[in-house]
Amino acid sequence: MNSAEKNDYFDAICKVSRAFGTTLNRDELPKLIVNSAAETMKVKAALLFLHDEERGEFRAVAQKGLSQTYIKKGLTQPGKLVPILEKEGYFFARDCTTDSRVDGHDLKKAEGLASLLIVPVMVTGKLIGGLALFTDSPRDFSQQEIDFGAALAEQGGMAIEHARLLEQIRQNTNLFLDLAVDINSSLNIKEVLHALTGQVAETLRVKGSALLLLDEKTKMLECVASHGLSDRYLGRGPLLIEGSIQQTLEGNPVLIRDVATDPRVKHKKEKKKEGIVSLLSLPVKTKQGIIGVLRLYSAAPREYNDDEIKLLKALAHLGGIAIQNASLYLMIEKDMTDLRQEIWAHRSYF
Repeated sequence: MNSAEKNDYFDAICKVSRAFGTTLNRDELPKLIVNSAAETMKVKAALLFLHDEERGEFRAVAQKGLSQTYIKKGLTQPGKLVPILEKEGYFFARDCTTDSRVDGHDLKKAEGLASLLIVPVMVTGKLIGGLALFTDSPRDFSQQEIDFGAALAEQGGMAIEHARLLEQIRQNTNLFLDLAVDINSSLNIKEVLHALTGQVAETLRVKGSALLLLDEKTKMLECVASHGLSDRYLGRGPLLIEGSIQQTLEGNPVLIRDVATDPRVKHKKEKKKEGIVSLLSLPVKTKQGIIGVLRLYSAAPREYNDDEIKLLKALAHLGGIAIQNASLYLMIEKDMTDLRQEIWAHRSYF
């Protein structure tokens, strides 16, 4: 690498670094990164993408030089690339139109692509995506070029995580506010609880969620609202109070990282058919005590940070308030009905 190339690489890194302190637009930094990568490394195209573990796919964040057709249909399945990126630290194909490790050979030919270099995008030691560089003729990449690509990918990881945190704060605030408004404005408890499970699943980007209430007479849990789960899975019937459910009803959030191997998990076969890998349970509380469980189901191994757990605890509490409000309303309604009947029975007094 000559001194001019070194200066180009240094200038590109500095340009991206400076942008962190000057922009709040979450789309600008990823675009700047792919533009810098394509221009500085003199490649045909560049793509910054995320690994969506829940859906088992790569999702484009920013790109330069690629068609929308390729973005929609030409990306390789994560199962092929992620193990290589995690083990080797990068992926290289001198001819990506014939290499068996990648998909979409015909689309790559139609796009005019030749060599492909991918460096991982990491956040706190976890691979969350990659930066892909495409050439229009066969080409090898030097170690210095790979290192430069990795440095840009690292910047991309910081940009993505920064944008994700800001978006998460906005989503969490809106979710909490919307549910609080629903609870205060609606006496239709089914609508409120279905809104709760739906918005929780979508905001936390999990496969599904369910709210189960405790039947004091039978000592079993019955699903009263759900999102993202099949009728077949929900039709397995009430759940006994045992294992992880027992722990949750004692007041503790319980995370099951692998439902297939954890001895506390029941109905393993049904969960496997449903595509459930991880499970989080949180207690639903009222002033009278714990009345049920809020559960989140993930199709991939999933961890939850402290902020996510706090949010989910608060949402489970909101669910408890909604149920308590509905119960109080029904009690008042019954008392009013009884009072009217009693007054009517003694109409002769008037």
